[in-house]
Amino acid sequence: MPANSKQNKIEKELKKVKLKESESEVPLSDKSESEEIIQETRSKTTKKKSKKKGKHGENEEPSKGDSKKKSKHQEIEFEESNNEISDEDSAEASDMITSLRKDEKEDVNDTPSEKKLSHKEKKKLKKQQEYEKQMEMMTKKGGQGHSDLDANFTVSQAQKSAGQMAALENAVDIKVENFSISAKGKDLFLNANLLIANGRRYGLVGPNGHGKTTLLRHLAQRAFPIPPHIDILLCEQEVTASDMSAVETLLASDVKRTELLEECKVLEDEIEQGNIGKQGRLNEVYAELKAIGADSAEPRARRILAGLGFNREMQNRATKNFSGGWRMRVSLARALYIEPTLLLLDEPTNHLDLNAVIWLDNYLQGWTKTLLVVSHDQSFLDNVCNEIIHLDQQKLFYYKGNYSMFKKMYAQKRKEMIKEYEKQEKRLKELKSHGQSKKQAEKKQKEALTRKQEKNRSKTQRDDNDEDAAPVSLLQRPREYLVKFSFPDPPPLQPPILGLHNVDFNFPGQKPLFNQVDFGIDLNSRIAIVGPNGVGKSTFLKLLVGELSPIRGELIRNHRLRIGRFDQHSGEHLTAEESPAEYLQRLFGLQYEKARKALGTFGLASHAHTIKMKDLSGGQKARVALAELTLMAPDVIILDEPTNNLDIESIDALAEAINSYKGGVVIVSHDERLIRETECTLYVIEEQTINEVDGDFDDYRKELLESLGETINSPSIIANAAVQQ
Repeated sequence: MPANSKQNKIEKELKKVKLKESESEVPLSDKSESEEIIQETRSKTTKKKSKKKGKHGENEEPSKGDSKKKSKHQEIEFEESNNEISDEDSAEASDMITSLRKDEKEDVNDTPSEKKLSHKEKKKLKKQQEYEKQMEMMTKKGGQGHSDLDANFTVSQAQKSAGQMAALENAVDIKVENFSISAKGKDLFLNANLLIANGRRYGLVGPNGHGKTTLLRHLAQRAFPIPPHIDILLCEQEVTASDMSAVETLLASDVKRTELLEECKVLEDEIEQGNIGKQGRLNEVYAELKAIGADSAEPRARRILAGLGFNREMQNRATKNFSGGWRMRVSLARALYIEPTLLLLDEPTNHLDLNAVIWLDNYLQGWTKTLLVVSHDQSFLDNVCNEIIHLDQQKLFYYKGNYSMFKKMYAQKRKEMIKEYEKQEKRLKELKSHGQSKKQAEKKQKEALTRKQEKNRSKTQRDDNDEDAAPVSLLQRPREYLVKFSFPDPPPLQPPILGLHNVDFNFPGQKPLFNQVDFGIDLNSRIAIVGPNGVGKSTFLKLLVGELSPIRGELIRNHRLRIGRFDQHSGEHLTAEESPAEYLQRLFGLQYEKARKALGTFGLASHAHTIKMKDLSGGQKARVALAELTLMAPDVIILDEPTNNLDIESIDALAEAINSYKGGVVIVSHDERLIRETECTLYVIEEQTINEVDGDFDDYRKELLESLGETINSPSIIANAAVQQ
């Protein structure tokens, strides 16, 4: 049998066996060993051919041109073949595979395949193994307060060269090129590029359910190559309930300080017992404690806790005596206290009241390390972030400036994208009209896009990694996501509309929450109720709608008044086994199409109209509840933290709907922009009563921060923008 034919058939047999095993996850190092066996087979058969021809010496190696380059992505193409392979060739291939499997079980340093490597290759392999071991240890440790990645997630990216690995050790930025993430077969990221520069504060924005939280978790789990000296913390889970107090939980997270204090105590005890030889080490420990600012640790921890709403008694309370929401605040406080190199925050304002959001907003404006935050709070993104990362069409796009600046730039970019897309579609149509198939036309268009990409790439960006660039794909039409809410205007009503007169209230066995409260609203009211958690904002709303009865005093209400109420738990009353369309049909006697139209108005995707309510997300249920509220045609709308399950576009739509509505509105919200956009009058609950705030939102913000002893950072961007307009 000719040597080349024999060589090819052995290689194909090896590839077939590897194809069967490809479903199981194989480390890159194992793939490389498999490739070496194929290369070795090629080398052997080439030698045999040389012997037969008698033109080369017995030990002469094949020419360099005969060897093929390995793919940087460690991928092997499999080809189907109908050629038969002789028993002798099959046995030879089988022996090599058996040898490979045996080698896999041996220690890496003793593998026969390593002996075949050059000194330079051995050094490279050793460095790679050391790095992977270090990365494995970091992954096992993870960041504090993060969840494990679901087994359904898969990640792929270009393999880094030895030079890139070496550079990674000293890098201060995180740079991940051409990575893809999929979940249950759905692509969340496709050939995306991530760049997190040291010391920047990023806002990560994009549609709900498209992978923002997934990206944070992959970063926290170090699923990407990340410089080993960069510590990452994802604040996602509440602290464990224990006997440790809130302030002790923060202090205990500083491991170095804790160890030094323990050593200090031991040394002081030994010296007290006469072992003066320990004095030198004790002096060193004192110096180290001073260097890390150990004396200021507790005041700093208490300052953070106070800002997030913990009074002195709560700071000293055991975490087991807090609710889940408050333990989540302890977790956030701990993250701020630790000050990691990269802090990841996922919707940090969701568990906070307005006062705590104002403090956190102000505190993070002075954050000097790297921050990546996911939030639907536009004011928070405006005030805190100096760069926006936009997740769009499975890729990441970067914009300098805050969220308001991003919106303007993206609006312009979107116009240009639509123009480019329409040009592409016109070109494809022309190619097809000239007899080319759809596949041929698309291929030609991709080639044109590739040439344009190469032309636009600056010479300074050209390097050895250009061949790793993401493959060019056809342009997609820019996503259009429009949400428009509306509330029907109520008929005129004679006052008084709704109010509380001389009301006292407390829960059985507890101290009074309200004493001699007087409060009233009419159809023109736009009121935002503010105050820290625990003062009774939600209780006040329940008194106002009649869910709770006063201990003393009375609820005044027009007998024709219809009240619509929406809060963060509004989706919980929805019937689990009904679909949204069925629910609205039954409740309001609507036709099927009208029910679906009402749901679509509030941004519920059409495929979710017929899914059982129990299978909907929190955000989807919130939209069903808003549609229900609208169909009730209320005269007064009461909203308790309505933004928690809404995205940015929906919050904008809600603000516009409130501004167009002719009925009364009462809001409890931590969202500064919603309060500003609806021009609400502020009422603060304090000292067992409710009073109108003397001044506007900025006055309230200033007074709050001063009461906490904080330095006030730059005033709200939105407030400045409003003045400039």
